[in-house]
Amino acid sequence: MFAVAKKLRAEGVLGLNERNADYIMRLNPRRFYPRVDDKALTKELATAVGMAVPELYGMITNQGEVRNFSGIIGERESFVVKPAQGSGGDGILVVTGRSSRRRDSFRLSSGMLISTEEISHHISNIVSGQYSLSGNPDKALIEYCVNFDPIFAEVSYQGVPDIRVIVYRGYPAMAMVRLPTRASDGKANLHQGAVGAGIDMSTGETLAGVLENEIVEEHPDTGALVAGLSIPHWDFILESAARCYEVTELGYLGVDMVIDRNLGALILEMNARPGLNIQIANCTGLSTRIARIDEIFTADATPTQRARLARREFSAERQTSLAFSR
Repeated sequence: MFAVAKKLRAEGVLGLNERNADYIMRLNPRRFYPRVDDKALTKELATAVGMAVPELYGMITNQGEVRNFSGIIGERESFVVKPAQGSGGDGILVVTGRSSRRRDSFRLSSGMLISTEEISHHISNIVSGQYSLSGNPDKALIEYCVNFDPIFAEVSYQGVPDIRVIVYRGYPAMAMVRLPTRASDGKANLHQGAVGAGIDMSTGETLAGVLENEIVEEHPDTGALVAGLSIPHWDFILESAARCYEVTELGYLGVDMVIDRNLGALILEMNARPGLNIQIANCTGLSTRIARIDEIFTADATPTQRARLARREFSAERQTSLAFSR
């Protein structure tokens, strides 16, 4: 066990304790956590500096406002309901259409029908804090439902894939795309069974995938290869992720983005404690890239310059593959 840990450290793999002590505690002041833990505040900060986010239709902040739900959605066919302070995709409802027979019934991304009354009850649970990180009362956001880019059609089950970029001191260090599966119930969450596919930072092309810590080549539900996809708007995605450093003032950050077929790349949320499975998806360690960023770090570099350096420095052709234990 100690031999494996020593080997992984030698290969540049960042461990959980090291991540927490050396990066999160040192670079992420707790007073800035609300900027990423509260999705309403994240959206407000990003919008204030002109960054692209899914449109907010309305927000419900207390039980008395739950009755406003119908007025917020109006005649919209699709929308997303999510807790402002939730995590891991818990509490999110993705509505993709209305019932053709009853206008007060909606169809979820899973295909199930749900009534207005049931959605209102779910919103009430969100506001009561059922899904919040702290268990305290929360807010329910009702926002635009992303229509994912067709490039992901063969490697996604029901839900919307998203792209996670790890940003260290303002420099994009590593990225992956998270692909929903049947096991993850259509959610782009690795802990719930989604596939994570590494991305070549230089080209924006997907590499091999990881499913529950195992390397995979195919999507478990569709059988389609997860490698070889060219991520659209790659330059914009890296520059947007780099800009989030100025928005949040967090030195170790996860930025999650989605690609809408009509609106392009949108910032979905940010995370002050991003997970480490991204290293398996990319078959390389974060510590090595972090050390390189420390070497090339320039305090006055712009987000565009930082994104350009990331593309130059972290090409898949330049990285050393790791032999992760299976």
